[in-house]
Amino acid sequence: MDRTTRTVEDVLRLMDGLFAPEADRWTGGAADWWDGFYGDRSKAVPFFVDKPDENLVAYLDHGLVTPRRVLDLGCGPGRNALHLASRGYEVDAVDLSHRAIAWAEERAHEAGARIRFHRGDAFALAGGVLEGPYDLIHDSGCFHHLPPHRRISYLRLIGRLLAPGGHFSLTCFAAGAGGMGSELSDEEFYRSGGLQGGLAYTPDSLRRIFSDLEEVELRRMRDEPADAPCFGESFLWAALFRRPAEADGAR
Repeated sequence: MDRTTRTVEDVLRLMDGLFAPEADRWTGGAADWWDGFYGDRSKAVPFFVDKPDENLVAYLDHGLVTPRRVLDLGCGPGRNALHLASRGYEVDAVDLSHRAIAWAEERAHEAGARIRFHRGDAFALAGGVLEGPYDLIHDSGCFHHLPPHRRISYLRLIGRLLAPGGHFSLTCFAAGAGGMGSELSDEEFYRSGGLQGGLAYTPDSLRRIFSDLEEVELRRMRDEPADAPCFGESFLWAALFRRPAEADGAR
């Protein structure tokens, strides 16, 4: 008989177990799946290209964000981390996959970029290996692989690591975008035992989830042609939020 559940974290781990093991894309146990995903670098995967997100570049070019310290969540082969480092920012980048981190480190070595790469579960690393505050947290494709209950962990991570007045940048699957991302209800994911390749979101759902932050921009990511210097796919949302500064809350 197991009666050990007494904390929120115990409940979250219990809910993790409601999904079939092969559905896991978010815990430390998912590293093998992601290693297999990144094992063949020649695959026609859009974000295998060595290009930064077009929205991230736009935020920097237009002065919407002026970070000093940056955290790249789910960095994959490091394309956004490399761009941020090339612009002189101090970058931490984290991913579950050994192979993704190895690929990112190779790219960083070739570019002469100084980036601190961390292999592991960002939720477990937050507040320890990953030490805030960060002026910018950028997530390109990590959030939409989380089951609904792990949004609690995600919001806690943002709250712990994002500096007052700092920015949170997100790209995730857009609902109604032609099949990229599942539009099942949150409840139905637990009935099916899987995440159907990732969760699609509406603008209203993103605004509700990140309601403690101020919306700066929320739009479809722009399609970028193959020869463009940036990555962009219109089946994704591009969102930028700002955490209120302490002075803002005192007004």
